Amino acid sequence: MTSRANVNGEHAIRPPPNHHHRHHHQQPHPHSHYQSGGSYSSSSASFKGCCCCLFLLFSFLALLVLAVVLIIVLAVKPKKPQFDLEQVGVQYMGITASPSTTVDGGPPSPTSASLSLNIKMLFTAVNPNKVGIKYGESRFTVMYRGIPLGKGVVPGFYQPAHSVRQVETTIAVDRANLLQADAADLIKDASLNDRVELRILGEVGAKIRVLDFTSPGVQVSVDCAIVISPRKQSLTYKQCGFDGLSV
Repeated sequence: MTSRANVNGEHAIRPPPNHHHRHHHQQPHPHSHYQSGGSYSSSSASFKGCCCCLFLLFSFLALLVLAVVLIIVLAVKPKKPQFDLEQVGVQYMGITASPSTTVDGGPPSPTSASLSLNIKMLFTAVNPNKVGIKYGESRFTVMYRGIPLGKGVVPGFYQPAHSVRQVETTIAVDRANLLQADAADLIKDASLNDRVELRILGEVGAKIRVLDFTSPGVQVSVDCAIVISPRKQSLTYKQCGFDGLSV
């Protein structure tokens, strides 16, 4: 404690400085901001590294699958399967004409006609490959002059390597109506010419199967022209064409 004289000569006591009331402001550590920024940069780099690793992994797996497929294709050398319409059995064919009408003094012609048909088709599937073939469900349509009359279905099946298999389907047409010109052509074909020409269209889907691997689909298109004799109730002509796509 010290004393100091004032103007009147008196001594005033000066209290000692109080060190307890001083406020010391702690300065931030100079490396704190640097450490926080460094941690964020490290996390971002780690995330980018993970993404690059995943991308490279998926790319490698895709290339591996592609290589396996190419090896199988080169080893198997797949060939187009054969799917042939072997036989057509006519079980029933009936034609009913409506009353004829005369237009402008011309010959009478039916206004409509109905066709009932029941045929059984036998197909032969030939697999020339070293591996099995899995066929999907196949649908066939019978047509008269571009008019659909009915459909037949062959269920899917599996065919072993180097084998021949026969499958069949039945197409039943119940009184399909034909109008005017088509009806007149049908009556003429049946009564005068004793030949009704029909067209059978369909697509057969097949896939080559190796172990648990199934190849992309192969489409075999079936296009057959048949001629039926209504009097004999039998088939008199059959001509088929096939068009397939390679695997």
